[in-house]
Amino acid sequence: MPGQQPRSNAETVTRVAVIDIGKTNAKLALVEGDTLREVAVVSRPNTVRPGPPWPHFDLEGHWEFLLHHLAAFHAAHGVDAISVTTHGASVVLLDASGGLAAPMLDYENPGPDALAAGYDAIRPPFAETGSPRLPMGLNVGAQLFWLFETQPGLRTAVAHVLTYPQYWGFRLTGELASDVTSLGCHTDLWNPWEGRLSSLVDRLGLADRIAPVRRSGDVLGTLRGDLAARTGLRRGTPVAVGIHDSNASLHPYVLGRQSPFAVVSTGTWVVAMAIGGAATRLDPARDVLVNVNAFGAPVPSARFMGGREYEVIRAGSTAVPSDADRRAALSRRVAILPSVEPGSGPFPGRRMRWTDAPATEGERLVALSWYLALMTGTCLDLVGARGPVIVEGPFGGNPDYLDMLASCVGAVEVATSATGTSAGAALLCLGTAPRVVTRRVETRADVSLLRDYAAEWHRRA
Repeated sequence: MPGQQPRSNAETVTRVAVIDIGKTNAKLALVEGDTLREVAVVSRPNTVRPGPPWPHFDLEGHWEFLLHHLAAFHAAHGVDAISVTTHGASVVLLDASGGLAAPMLDYENPGPDALAAGYDAIRPPFAETGSPRLPMGLNVGAQLFWLFETQPGLRTAVAHVLTYPQYWGFRLTGELASDVTSLGCHTDLWNPWEGRLSSLVDRLGLADRIAPVRRSGDVLGTLRGDLAARTGLRRGTPVAVGIHDSNASLHPYVLGRQSPFAVVSTGTWVVAMAIGGAATRLDPARDVLVNVNAFGAPVPSARFMGGREYEVIRAGSTAVPSDADRRAALSRRVAILPSVEPGSGPFPGRRMRWTDAPATEGERLVALSWYLALMTGTCLDLVGARGPVIVEGPFGGNPDYLDMLASCVGAVEVATSATGTSAGAALLCLGTAPRVVTRRVETRADVSLLRDYAAEWHRRA
């Protein structure tokens, strides 16, 4: 197993400021090095601006937010290093002066679908990239193709293409880079088996414009002098290259655990990642892909928009399911069949339906949790996951989700020490990796009833 990357800064790093940009929220977290605990957190909505010219992200709003709170964190606690983690499926296009060549496209914009046939004619096969063909702008190659075909002069104006974590690194240090985990997130731009850019890069005319590819844990550079003066951070504060958010959740386990195991990263996206899994044929038609971890190694993965689906069905309800709700949902087989978000996941194109109308809010919410667990179990099966399954993120606090998942896959664990995207990103700056402590999810007494429910769900799904 590869070891932790060495830190270039000789001084002890005790607190790492992590820029953590998810699809729903942008946050800054201050992570304590010896415990990976977040000692301070601030966030703002990652609101998509409607345009013109197209739906795009508020990069300048994020930038001012981040600088303001970097200064506040340093004044209150001290900041020794900076790391970055962001959602995938995103790049930033820079012109020769280092400014934006175009606003950063929201990957949920359907614009690229209009030119799908033209893009399909040039994109490499799954066997080369491990990247499934996805709708909208979920393939970065499709974003670039659509932008270049519909915006005259843009291809010429673009001097540098940066993956998203490294855009923030560029703003902080002035250094250009891309990282392997972000390029490996269904962009169509990376060959994970050979560790190099795919043939699509040449076809798009970008061979000399993709920013240099770096490992996530490398030191990208040090904080610019003007930013050190503005925030109060010391000159020479190191900034890590950065990492894709699902891989940030995976990173502590890659560092400190023997395979086989699987990690389920939960948030807007639920991503199941198999380490040392069984050899299996990966089916790109079911949103299965090959991610790339912080060391550049391929990681078979499958995913669905579980956090988004949770919010859609929950619809703001604060009800807490009772045991009576659980018994009723089991006996009447109250279930959600896929998919709440039909544009992605293991059942693409399927529209959700209820097998039976829930009689109470509690029944509705317990059926929702079980649906999310069954979708997760399906993803784990698709990537040949073996060994214990470790649940990261908010679903780790949902007992109904955990009970159903454990009934389907066996050993399920939840981290009890500090973990998640911010902790994983902070590890990029640290010389040691604290051991992640987990607890085993105990099997419920009525596990046979849960398994019967799951079996029927699979038959009907």
